[in-house]
Amino acid sequence: MSNVIESIRVLLGGTPKRVAKKDMPEEVRELHAHKFADKERIEKIRIELAEKHANPPLEKLRLKRWAVLIAVNLLFVVSYHLDIQLLEGALTASRFAGFHMADLNSALQVMLAFKHVVINLVIGTTTVFILWWLLGGRTFCSWVCPYHLVAEWAEMLHLKLVDKGWAKDIQFDRRSRAWLWLVFVILAVVTGYTVYETISPTGILSRALIYGPGVALIWVALLLLFEIFFSRRAWCRYACPIGLTYGIVGATSPFTVRYQLPNCFHEGECRKVCLVPHVLDTVLKGKAKAMEVDIGADCTRCLRCVDACPTGALTIKYKGLTS
Repeated sequence: MSNVIESIRVLLGGTPKRVAKKDMPEEVRELHAHKFADKERIEKIRIELAEKHANPPLEKLRLKRWAVLIAVNLLFVVSYHLDIQLLEGALTASRFAGFHMADLNSALQVMLAFKHVVINLVIGTTTVFILWWLLGGRTFCSWVCPYHLVAEWAEMLHLKLVDKGWAKDIQFDRRSRAWLWLVFVILAVVTGYTVYETISPTGILSRALIYGPGVALIWVALLLLFEIFFSRRAWCRYACPIGLTYGIVGATSPFTVRYQLPNCFHEGECRKVCLVPHVLDTVLKGKAKAMEVDIGADCTRCLRCVDACPTGALTIKYKGLTS
């Protein structure tokens, strides 16, 4: 339970706590000390990394994730335009084969704004809650959210511009996301209007794909430009209430990325590619508190860290199905 509480605290913007060496199990302390002295293995890993950087391999899991994300969103488009009624609506609210589904954050905004609980929303949110608890909460962000995909492509451009000195990477306080979540909740109650849904890039892109582009896409373009030139993945990291909501849902999910201390030699490749590198603080030298550590609730399960790790220290685990 303490691990879940700590995971949610970090999700809300807290700094990951460092466990004192005296509080670590003896076998963990001994392993930390042994690995720091294993110069031969460290040198081998450096050679492996140099070869990898010279000939970058395909990120197979990333490509699979993009394919799933595109397929899910195209299913909305095809169902609407061919009128096959398989997947009706948009990501904010839909019906799949007759089952109501509602984005948790959108449903909350609607119920707070109208001060009324609609039975279809209750059914839809219950279905979606169970689905994303099983699949890991913020898995929604990296495997379904259309803004995540275009922001990821924008990030690739951002990194190239930063290398050339043409862009900056301004970092903000991660607690801003929790404060914005609260602000949008208060605005919904006070105004009687779903203010967040007006500016949500997830909702805007989903509706634009299905029903056609609108003027709201200008806002999405401005967000992407800000991320390209001024702050890497700013919306997802510091602002999006949807990510926070699904992070809380997935805090106890059976689907996780698991870190294995014995396999890790702290190259840092995983943190370089991670959207939320604070969840990987445990991979830093001397920080792992156990032989195996499940990555926290803010992890989007994009699995780029699994692809990037040269020693297999990060793996996909589904509790109850995998050991």
